Amino acid sequence: MNEDKYERTIDELEIHACKWWPREVRDEALKISVLQVLLDTQERFISILKLADKQDVTGLFDLIDAAKFSYSLFLKHLVVLSDFGSEPLQRVNKDADELFPDKTFSFDIGRGVVEYKFISFPVKGVLNNKRMKIDSVENLSVEASDKNLCKDLIMLLLYGASSVNVRTRSVLFKCTFSEYLGDDARIEEFLRQNYIRVSRIIGGKTASDLGNVAQQYVVEYLAHALGENYYVRSNGTIPGVTQNDGNTLTNFDVVVDRIDDMGRHKKYVAVEVTFQETSNSTIERKGGQARDRFEKITSSRNYIAYIIDGAGNFSRRSAISTLCDNSHCTVAYTPEEFRLLTEFIKEKIG
Repeated sequence: MNEDKYERTIDELEIHACKWWPREVRDEALKISVLQVLLDTQERFISILKLADKQDVTGLFDLIDAAKFSYSLFLKHLVVLSDFGSEPLQRVNKDADELFPDKTFSFDIGRGVVEYKFISFPVKGVLNNKRMKIDSVENLSVEASDKNLCKDLIMLLLYGASSVNVRTRSVLFKCTFSEYLGDDARIEEFLRQNYIRVSRIIGGKTASDLGNVAQQYVVEYLAHALGENYYVRSNGTIPGVTQNDGNTLTNFDVVVDRIDDMGRHKKYVAVEVTFQETSNSTIERKGGQARDRFEKITSSRNYIAYIIDGAGNFSRRSAISTLCDNSHCTVAYTPEEFRLLTEFIKEKIG
């Protein structure tokens, strides 16, 4: 047993490990993946909207069919761009009998009242992203779409703010897409602005890479837990810690340093993050670098910590042991372990 609570052997570390990806990391990765699909298909989505006739309310469905565009994906675009997601839609679903008597949606877009008869809406139970099939990349495919439910919800998001029912109109006030139909310039302006917002959400993250999401989650956790006097950044460097050529600064997954009252950077903590559910060579690469990195960081009077978890990593016991032997602090990927890492950082760099 190590006397230092921060320096663990592989056996001590494994006691605290969760082994499988935490739900919050998986959920974040799924969200980012879906947003990336929206960016990749925005041109096709915009093209369909430009062809739509505001007055021919169901003609839009013919355009979606002709373009072989997924109904779930079209719905997801509208949900994100209108900022009217599963929670408000679930409330609408719950109050559907009051908002839409006889399962009919009546709205006025300037040429008299239009009545749209729902096909599948409302649904029994919870109307969440999974039920709408807009929760994952796989469900956004043409084959997976629940076409009839999507049609009903697309109508709500396009024409909701034009409802003749005052109560319905007040609930769906964000659903103003129909105002833009027939005006290509306004469609371009509105959608481009909103796609910029979506781009910023996924900026710096790789949609399909859980590892990058896991790293970003650590950055956000530490920034919040440590507070404003600490500087937390992804893919950072430490002054004086270089690679083998002696000229190139070594890059670490996360770097934390504290800024004193004079605005000067003090000591640094490098944090390497590795989480693998299945065995691969990533942990071997980090293991191969561990001794050199530890010696250089220690010589610079700074610190290095490792976050290690995942069933795949623990199947590579030699590499994990090397990391543990060359670390000032080793923790697993759980909230309790992150608190220990935060404590270590505060203790070592003030």
